[in-house]
Amino acid sequence: MAIRSLPETAHSRLADWSDDPSTDVLVIGGGINGLAVFRELALQGVKVVLVDKADYCSGASAASSHMIHGGIRYLENGEIRLVRESLLERNRLLANAPHFVKPLKTTIPIFSLFSGILSAPFKILTHRPGKPKERGAALIKIGLILYDTFGRNQGRMPRHQFFGREKTLATIPGINKRVKYSAHYYDAAIENPERLAIDLLQDALAAGPHARAVNYVTASAHEDGHTTLTDELSGDTLNLSATVVVNTSGPWTDLTNRALGVDSHYMGGTKGSHVVLDNPELHAACNGREIFFENKDGRIVLMYPLLDRVLLGTTDIPVDDPNDVECTEEEVDYFFDLVGYVFPDIALDRSHIVYRYSGVRPLPAAGDVNPGVISRDYRIVRDRLDKDTTMLSLVGGKWTTFRAIGEHITDDVLAELGRPRTSGTNDLAIGGGTGFPETERGRQAWIDTHRGDFDATRADQLLTRYGTVAAELLQLMDHSVDSALEHTPDYSVEEVRAVVLREQVHTLADLVYRRTTLGFTGRISPRSLAELAHIIGDVRGWSATERDRQVSSIPLERSLTDDA
Repeated sequence: MAIRSLPETAHSRLADWSDDPSTDVLVIGGGINGLAVFRELALQGVKVVLVDKADYCSGASAASSHMIHGGIRYLENGEIRLVRESLLERNRLLANAPHFVKPLKTTIPIFSLFSGILSAPFKILTHRPGKPKERGAALIKIGLILYDTFGRNQGRMPRHQFFGREKTLATIPGINKRVKYSAHYYDAAIENPERLAIDLLQDALAAGPHARAVNYVTASAHEDGHTTLTDELSGDTLNLSATVVVNTSGPWTDLTNRALGVDSHYMGGTKGSHVVLDNPELHAACNGREIFFENKDGRIVLMYPLLDRVLLGTTDIPVDDPNDVECTEEEVDYFFDLVGYVFPDIALDRSHIVYRYSGVRPLPAAGDVNPGVISRDYRIVRDRLDKDTTMLSLVGGKWTTFRAIGEHITDDVLAELGRPRTSGTNDLAIGGGTGFPETERGRQAWIDTHRGDFDATRADQLLTRYGTVAAELLQLMDHSVDSALEHTPDYSVEEVRAVVLREQVHTLADLVYRRTTLGFTGRISPRSLAELAHIIGDVRGWSATERDRQVSSIPLERSLTDDA
């Protein structure tokens, strides 16, 4: 049966909760950490509500380097606990989310032998940051030995390798001839982090009606034991009572706390920018691996092939306002200069950029300290909103450790509620990673079982895109009218409609940036956006004026006049 147009009015989103305006826990912030907390609590059977002032995974969590990693450079700051935990969580994600998280070979080109070797022990022993500088071969070798010790995953991850100049030049043709050594090790990458976030959301909602979540809703005030929720789409409000409020709004943590009456000054974030390039020559030069390069000032630049593009980042610049960040032309120049140093024969220009983005890392306030040495670890701060309501604020945190953060906060919440933990998520598959086939034979068996009336190629495409969640989409869609989109033919009208209905899509940006990779890969044009807006508008009841407004709200990196 084809999906029917069932417009969901913005008013009904909070009005439906008016019969039960209370919960044990209110989670504010639907980024990766908030969603992890929401899932953990839902799986414990705790009555929990999650709200986000925008879309799920649309803030800092949407501005990542798409890396799932231990953070080898954090060893130099003495953050041994964080690196150990990060590598453990990386290995868990490789097992629990195999549909999106994949091993990634990483290469560090090295241009000196002993640089940084004297300052690193000082920072580890004193926990005081020194002036960042380029790491030499000796320091990187020490770090990789520790990395192997913590992260080999019972031998399933290969040990690191060190190559001299001759082998390095043979392994990575085109690299700067001044290279002296190269280090090679494995971490992991996540192709579509926003879809993994949606998997966490859906896992939590599937736990039962005790778990409720809504996007585009702000926690705008707190008074007399109630938090005021304001629907940003309709303007409707609801006063919700909760025993515990968990603030996981990342760079906006202090702003959220102040709106609720807690004058906190916990955060001191830095901006990280990225660009996505359509440059086949650079894509080929990376040779399927991440190139992890350091400037002489110790700042990191990484590049690696992703979704037929090359992702290039990142910067580390202090910012005051998390609502006012963008990838600047100066940052692009910085990226291009350093790529030119690593691969001097590859020409880059702005015509190769298909997408650029910037976000604020939710780092703790650290005063006048070089951003590169601010701790990437996290802590949970306890405050009181009133005599009956506890506030827990997450300060810090990185993508890789979201499950551990969710577990830690949930344990604190359970202690506040006086409830025991009933289950864990260490080995629990996430969303479409449940039963995901990792052999060709298993993949074919899954397709044969779940494709229904769809052909095998289409079922295989959906399995790649969504993991085993594709089975649910195949049931929602009608194969007889599953017509390809005119301007983005690897998607269909039925597929887009199913995603809009199933995943709380309310804007065109929700679809092109967070439910698909169309925006990230630059596969959008005025015509394709208009086609997608027509489908969403049909479901959501948009007027022609609203459809045009949604299309014009999407920036195009290149002036495209034809189909993407």
